[in-house]
Amino acid sequence: MIKILVADKIAPAAVEMLRAQEDCEVILSDPKGFHEHLAEADGLLVRSAAKVPGEVIEKAPRLKAIGRAGIGVDNIDLEAATAAGILVMNTPGGNSVSVAEHTLALMLAMARAIPQASASTKAGKWEKKKFLGTELRGKTLGVIGLGSIGREVVRRARAFEMKVIATDPYVSPQWAADLNVELVDLDRLLAESDYISVHVALTPETRNMIGPAQFARMKDGVRIVNCARGGIIDEDALLEALNSGKVAGAGLDVFAKEPPEGSPLLAHEKVIATPHIGGSTGEAQEIVGIQIAEQMLRYLREGVAINAVNMPAISPAEYKKVGPYIGLAEKLGAFAAQVAAGNPQTVRLVYCGEIGNNTNLIRNGGLAGVLNSYLSQKVNVVNAMQIAQQRGLAVAERHEKRTGHTDSIRLELETDKGVTTVEGAVILGKPRLLQVDGIYVETTLSGNLTFLKNKDVPGVIGRIGTILGEAAINIANFSLGREEQPSVPGETLRAVAVVETDSPVPEATLETLRSLPAVLLARNVTL
Repeated sequence: MIKILVADKIAPAAVEMLRAQEDCEVILSDPKGFHEHLAEADGLLVRSAAKVPGEVIEKAPRLKAIGRAGIGVDNIDLEAATAAGILVMNTPGGNSVSVAEHTLALMLAMARAIPQASASTKAGKWEKKKFLGTELRGKTLGVIGLGSIGREVVRRARAFEMKVIATDPYVSPQWAADLNVELVDLDRLLAESDYISVHVALTPETRNMIGPAQFARMKDGVRIVNCARGGIIDEDALLEALNSGKVAGAGLDVFAKEPPEGSPLLAHEKVIATPHIGGSTGEAQEIVGIQIAEQMLRYLREGVAINAVNMPAISPAEYKKVGPYIGLAEKLGAFAAQVAAGNPQTVRLVYCGEIGNNTNLIRNGGLAGVLNSYLSQKVNVVNAMQIAQQRGLAVAERHEKRTGHTDSIRLELETDKGVTTVEGAVILGKPRLLQVDGIYVETTLSGNLTFLKNKDVPGVIGRIGTILGEAAINIANFSLGREEQPSVPGETLRAVAVVETDSPVPEATLETLRSLPAVLLARNVTL
């Protein structure tokens, strides 16, 4: 049974959808009390109120995924979640229209002084001359960030006949041209814009990205909107620019500290402030609530990560193609680690055939297989690369094109004692072992396996069978292969065997196998 903890108020339709699933139990809580239920949760759903720092994540041994109904994940400790192998996902496009409409609403409110005019009129005044406004038509709007919200702002600004310029280092000029937007650098955007709207995530690079130097480059009388995240605009610098007249107005839906108690911006006559409600429409909340619930179920059931924040991005269509190879790589990594001797130093993955170029998750699967054999810490495709780097494990990848053969993965594990190489393929939808150290030995990658290396001399197979039989261990499958030629001229050929048994082979029986003069290695492999 999947247990999903809802720690914030999400759309009732999303909760009902989860409750309707036969394999899902929903635990409803609140932003302050959800910690009490973390120990039993597989998935955690939050909005912006619930805070998920590292110390909270430590209380969640079963937790596999955190879903944010919305875009911003600054209330979640991503580093701690990644280290714990917990996937963090969001819904980046679900409330784009709502935030974009709120952005335009703030622009219109500034252009026509709507809050001030409303307050004046309700106070019994009739100040028609005082509230002379301006049109948006013909004005230049500078959009910082052309993500899903930025694009929706552009589309709506066009309806007001505004000229739109934008800056975004991750967008190509051609892509911007398709939006009918001129892509410029930040300095030019600041110098030419009548309105500036911010639509970027809050990161160390974007924190206070609009500060004193940026305000100095702006037109006199510029108006600024921030419906993204507090902290992107330096609030002290903004206050100074408002007081000097450099900035004619600011529409703020977000603040560095929320609620912004005591902020002088709240009392400023040129500021229109709203309480972080850009994405708060009934339509948006239902969309993001259902979307994050569906994403959570898809991941917990199938391992398909949509809108992942802390692991390589991949579409459902791509996952369908590479998913079986992720499992194959993980089993190959585990097999190699359990039969190799020494301390791991390097993992190399070679993708043979038409597996494709988006192999990040396949790589992470292989690393997870290796690392889980050495560490007590839980390692999976979310945190495998991070842990490998922390442990000083070198990682290398390459592709080999070939035709006429089954697509396969070759994993090489180099330790301080040597190199172990395993190769496998997905056959009829299941992972299969093909080779160990260049010797062909085709078998399953599941169940109770015992791996042996031996000198290729008469009687070895019979003795192995006899020893297992005397221990009342039934052999389900016996796969073996040998070198085509000796690794050292004149020496006896070496062979390998993978024995699948109905029950695990006890250590005492392994010791008996190792005592055979021809047996060089005998180890159990648990997958």
